Amino acid sequence: AVSLINTISSITSVNLDTFSPEPSIDGKGSHGGYCGPAVKPIALNMVADIARDVETAGLPISGIGGVTTWRDAAEFLALGAGNVQVCTAAMTYGFKIVEEMKSGLSQYLDEQGISLDDLIGRAVPNVTDWQYLNLNYIAKARIDQDSCIKCGRCYAACEDTSHQAISMSEDRTFEVIDAECVACNLCVNVCPVEDCITMEELAAGETDPRTGKTVSADYANWTTHPNNPGAVKAAE
Repeated sequence: AVSLINTISSITSVNLDTFSPEPSIDGKGSHGGYCGPAVKPIALNMVADIARDVETAGLPISGIGGVTTWRDAAEFLALGAGNVQVCTAAMTYGFKIVEEMKSGLSQYLDEQGISLDDLIGRAVPNVTDWQYLNLNYIAKARIDQDSCIKCGRCYAACEDTSHQAISMSEDRTFEVIDAECVACNLCVNVCPVEDCITMEELAAGETDPRTGKTVSADYANWTTHPNNPGAVKAAE
């Protein structure tokens, strides 16, 4: 069996008056173990890697790293962990947080009509390597105007660091420009309102306004894409 992950070696900050890492002892500091919610994405990825690798699949896994809510626990279980461990959340909220996790997870399982065993590993078949993602899957961002609080985070993120695919009117109404949107999900990630921005799939046969091409129902990935030098070489 394996337990993962523990803390990640890190220096969390530097005192800019004394120029020593914090916390410091007698003017000196060292690396420490970084943990909590910030390490959860790293932990989930590593749990999934073990659960889906042919050499380690089926190995009992105890998931650790940023488990704070029942949803966090459920995500670890869905990616193959048989149980989870909690430390930082207990330090922050006390042991009562575990009871809240148990209650929330139990309610979720009841609502889904599944058992704990059904949940464990359920997401593993849907984890793949990036080169096998379907390139013919086309989606566009959609902004729910009734939910939008007009904060402008989506616009700033897309305008300054992505594809300039969101317009802003004088009254701060934000609209997606389908001809520019590549469904990168950046706007979804920065939006503070849950489900205000979602991705809507274009059906096969529709025209992608960005490329002008018809959306195909066929599966295609990077390993066979003509722009992939490796694929071209293999074909030759």
